[in-house]
Amino acid sequence: MRLLSVNVGKPRANPWKELGMTGIDKRPVEGPVAVTEPGPKGTGAVGLAGDRVYDVKHHGGTDQAVYAYAREVLDRWEAELGRRLPNGSFGENLTTADLDVDGALIGEHWRIGETVVLEVSAPRLPCATFQGWLEREGWMKEFTRAALPGAYLRVVEPGDIRAGDPVEIVHRPDHDVSVAVAFRALTLEPGLLPRLAAAEALPRKVRQKVARRTSA
Repeated sequence: MRLLSVNVGKPRANPWKELGMTGIDKRPVEGPVAVTEPGPKGTGAVGLAGDRVYDVKHHGGTDQAVYAYAREVLDRWEAELGRRLPNGSFGENLTTADLDVDGALIGEHWRIGETVVLEVSAPRLPCATFQGWLEREGWMKEFTRAALPGAYLRVVEPGDIRAGDPVEIVHRPDHDVSVAVAFRALTLEPGLLPRLAAAEALPRKVRQKVARRTSA
C-alpha cells in the first residue's frame, strides 16, 4: 500500500456555486508536503500545506483535513465514463495504490511515510461543484449510487509526506462501519443508520444527525 501522488489544489473560479473560487482542481506535486492539523472548520484551512477550501461552511477543518481516493476506483470510473482521470481528478489530496479506501473503517489509523498518522473520519458526499467540475449531468446521483466515495481523514500525527510513501494500517477499531457503509447510510440506505452508532470517530455533527434520525 502506498501513495501514488500527493495533490494540492490550484485555485480557480467556481461557476457552479455562488462562492467565487474553488480548490477542487487538485494537481500532483513533487517533493515533500507538510501535513498539519488545520483546526476547526470555517477558516478554509486543510491538512496539506499549499492547499485550502473556499466553501468554508461545508469543507475543511479537523474532520476533513485530508481526502483520499483509490487509484483502482479512479480506473473503474475511467472505463465507465470513457475519459482519462489523472490523479487528483476527484479533488483528492491523496491518490493511493493497493489500499481499500472505501472499505476502511471509520476510526482506522494510517501511517504514511515515517511520521504522519491519519484517522479515517467520514465519507465524502458529492456536491454541485464536483458535478460541475466533471461536466457530467446527473453525476451526483451516479456517484451516490456507486457508493465509492473515498475517505476524509483527520491528522493524528503531523509530518511530511510525498509520492511513493508506504501506507500502513496501524489501528483498526472494533466495529464494522466502513466508509462505504457510512456513505450508504447517510444517502440511499437510511436503514443502515443504527449501525453508525458504533463508529465513535464519525464527526460530531454526523453523530448528532444519526441520533436524531434513529430516535424519531
